[in-house]
Amino acid sequence: MQQKFNSIESDGYNKIIFDKTISTAYKRFSLKLVPATSQFVLSFVNQIIIMKLVSYLLEEHDQLAVLVNGLLYDMENLHPDLPNSMSMFLNYWEDALPIAQEGVEMIEEGKIAQGKGVPVDNVQILAPIPLPTSCRDGYAFRQHVAAARRNRKVEMIPEFDQYPIFYFTNHHSIKGPGEIVCMPDHLQKLDFELEVAIVICKQGRNIKAHEADEYIGGLMIMNDLSARRLQMEEMVLNLGPAKGKDFATTIGPWLVTLDELQPFEVPCKEGHVGKSWNLKMVCRVNDAQVSEGNLSDMDWTFAEIIERASYGVDLYPGDIIGSGTVGTGCFLELNGTGKLNDPNYQEQWLQNGDVVELEIDELGILSNTIIAEETDWSILNKV
Repeated sequence: MQQKFNSIESDGYNKIIFDKTISTAYKRFSLKLVPATSQFVLSFVNQIIIMKLVSYLLEEHDQLAVLVNGLLYDMENLHPDLPNSMSMFLNYWEDALPIAQEGVEMIEEGKIAQGKGVPVDNVQILAPIPLPTSCRDGYAFRQHVAAARRNRKVEMIPEFDQYPIFYFTNHHSIKGPGEIVCMPDHLQKLDFELEVAIVICKQGRNIKAHEADEYIGGLMIMNDLSARRLQMEEMVLNLGPAKGKDFATTIGPWLVTLDELQPFEVPCKEGHVGKSWNLKMVCRVNDAQVSEGNLSDMDWTFAEIIERASYGVDLYPGDIIGSGTVGTGCFLELNGTGKLNDPNYQEQWLQNGDVVELEIDELGILSNTIIAEETDWSILNKV
């Protein structure tokens, strides 16, 4: 947070005049007169306005709200001029966010009645960004890449440490919590991927890594669901994943702004630039934990991925960028490690009816249920 102060003498008191840049993180403050020194002292209450942005279904369209103490407050209840959709909110982020933060403070102070809130359990939660402008997914965790290559008995690829990479996935298949309907071929070695995603909140081009965190609106959980049989079939042609990845990517359950995550910031890895956060990540399938990692294990930062993604290219509000899979964060890696250690290891994949829960500290729980489409149509090995 940037702080800027000017002092002037008036009537024997030292009055602190503060610039508007003090409000960047929206910490509450107060001015106190200290009699012994006859000075006004700026005193900060160490509390940051909590911002969880939620999109939910209201009368067949997406409605943007803030989540406070289990209740959803529509943006219009915070201020009549605030956008009621995430797409519009992102496009006016720098103007809208401070007003929304002030609205949340009014809720916490009782100036906006609880009666205006709706219990979050009473609505259908959508993806926080229901209509993203694009979706890239990174490859930022060295542990995952190294383990996957070890399981295939190949050396670690040195280029991983030279530059961050990503691929484009289908932004029209972004989904939130709830059911994921899968075709028969998707259920041939269906996998989860435990990730974190960001959303871009202002337009930019040729963004340098040391400035890139300013373009991040917030963090959310991401599950890059993967049909491994389809993926393995097409990867033989060396073009990259397409049909194995394009049917569903889930995000949610809400977007958490960076202000809220300040207490969890940690230094990024040596030789890298950008924010990093100490957030535990776990995956459970049918209540059994199968994976655990930490966001701070990310080698390439989101800032560095943004720098590469924006080179010669405009990034827009609503663009989603995933971190890539955390170490141990998918069955493909877990099965490979298991079989490497024990040839009789029984592989595990997602099945019809399975409930997949990704939980990340401070970001919530993203829960999805796998549902089989009622068809026998297959494109695998089609003659």
